[in-house]
Amino acid sequence: MTTLSKSEYAASKGWSRPYVSKLAKNGRLVLTSEGLVDVEATEARIHATADPSKIGVASRHAAARSDRDVHRHTGARAPGEAGDGEEYAGYQSARARRENHLADLAEIELLKARDALLERPAVEATAMECGRATRDQVLGVPRQIANELAALTDPWEIENKLTTALRKALEAAANQPATEAGTDQTTTD
Repeated sequence: MTTLSKSEYAASKGWSRPYVSKLAKNGRLVLTSEGLVDVEATEARIHATADPSKIGVASRHAAARSDRDVHRHTGARAPGEAGDGEEYAGYQSARARRENHLADLAEIELLKARDALLERPAVEATAMECGRATRDQVLGVPRQIANELAALTDPWEIENKLTTALRKALEAAANQPATEAGTDQTTTD
């Protein structure tokens, strides 16, 4: 039975001391009565309690540690040379994309539940109705003021009458309740 202190065990594995303390807190570290780490029993327990979905991550971390500590001094890998965890990279990236899409869908549903998101067809229909109502208000101006304008000869006075009539039509369209523009909402005055 080989025993080491927590610090010595962390150094022998290339881990940080807080990580070894985390292993102890989670019951994955086998300690003797003196508080030393039983290396063989600890490694067996860590192996037995390892998450199989983390194999690729563990392989990449191990490769990174060896690159940092050993391979940096002895030579680099050839470009495109396969590493230990690369067969899991495709799965992990696909899983990450799936999780991102599911998070996006959950956010959309949350916004709908909070009434912070509207259905596109309803918004388009309301916008079209508002546009039609505004168009009808503006196109009704000539019929309303044609007789007044026919009697005027001063350009400034004609422009003033047109501006006033158009402003009234646009203000009426802006103040029009939403129910008249084709939605189910109402405004209160």
